Amino acid sequence: MLWLLWDIETMQTAPKSLRLQIGIFGRANIGKSSFLNMLAGQDVSITSPIAGTTTDVVEKTMELLPLGPVVFLDTAGFDDKSELGVLRVKKTKKIFDRSDILLLLVEAGIWTPYEEEILTEAKTRDIPVILIINKMDVKKPDSGYYLLLKEKSEKHIECSSLDLQNRDKYVNALKIKLIEVCPESFLNPPALLGDLIRPGGIGVLIVPIDLQAPKGRLILPQVQAIRDALDNDEIVVVCKEREYAHVLANLKTPPDLVISDSQSVLKMTADTPVSVRCTTFSILFSRYKGDIVEAARGVAAIETMKPGDKILIAEACSHHAIEDDIGRVKIPRWIRQYIGGDVVVDTCSGRDYPEDLSGYKLVIPCGGCMLTRREMLARIHKAKECGVPITNYGIAIAFLQGVLARVLSPFPAALEAFEREMKIMKGRKNAKS
Repeated sequence: MLWLLWDIETMQTAPKSLRLQIGIFGRANIGKSSFLNMLAGQDVSITSPIAGTTTDVVEKTMELLPLGPVVFLDTAGFDDKSELGVLRVKKTKKIFDRSDILLLLVEAGIWTPYEEEILTEAKTRDIPVILIINKMDVKKPDSGYYLLLKEKSEKHIECSSLDLQNRDKYVNALKIKLIEVCPESFLNPPALLGDLIRPGGIGVLIVPIDLQAPKGRLILPQVQAIRDALDNDEIVVVCKEREYAHVLANLKTPPDLVISDSQSVLKMTADTPVSVRCTTFSILFSRYKGDIVEAARGVAAIETMKPGDKILIAEACSHHAIEDDIGRVKIPRWIRQYIGGDVVVDTCSGRDYPEDLSGYKLVIPCGGCMLTRREMLARIHKAKECGVPITNYGIAIAFLQGVLARVLSPFPAALEAFEREMKIMKGRKNAKS
């Protein structure tokens, strides 16, 4: 299920000026209000077959994950020629001043001067435009119309605002396009660990020095974690896994957070007092670069995996795989042990990523330290568009080692999503048996 969340606290703390502003444009009676109601999952705008029902700009604030707080602006039809309509259109044109992104609703076979006017104004202001081919239940475009739209904008989706059974599909398709065109300032990542340790508090970083560690250097996630802690006036103690117990014994107060490499998660959780929160670098990056709630939910798919299923290991960097590579060797081996049979494993690396993911039972990307947040979010929503669960190296490893609930403890929303999805998966598994 897609999550359009209305968070009361967020609504109170995120003023409209700080939200992503998304203008909904189109001819009168094109279905703008119905489209907004579908997105919101509730009746926000009055709908009617009578053109010009929307008498003013309708604003809807909501939490559109993973983009965060947004405002949708439902405008009056641009082609309303009534006396009152002239005033409406003047207000509608002012929405260009506010909009970070425009959604232009069209219908199959129709492109008029009104659509052209909106597109021209948007291009003049350098506002990205996503075309929404609405009323697909009434008429589908022919090849000529698709070619026309491609000339106008490379971004478009198809939907029927009244087809609520397919709402998740339409909303997810829109999310993918929004991520692609969203201004970078609205894709700022959450803190890496700065919000998990109190100012002046202590974090312990367990850093392995093994065959995969670069000579004379730390890997990027470890360096970024140290820097983020220092930027937030926090103290970090760095040690190897063999020295971790000694470090704990010599701290006067328990640490706020312990972070380990995913491959040492089992020993780390065994050595860490239950009262101390702990996690892994990879799990931190599932939040920093992607959507930790979706990754936690997605890993539950392993519970119903069976021999012969296909998984995709998606590495963000191109590297020479060592003999016991974590992504290509260890994770598939642990999955085989967990389900009691073989699985088919495909691997992609760097910026290669399959267009069609529909044949996979699960997609398992790495932490994504070499990709931008936009790229990771696009990968997540490409999987969701194909109806395929997606998780993360660190979350998958902790699940297969039986300690996921423990290392998700710093992230209550992710832990709740995992536990809820596991109940569903176990119910399906029991029903089949």
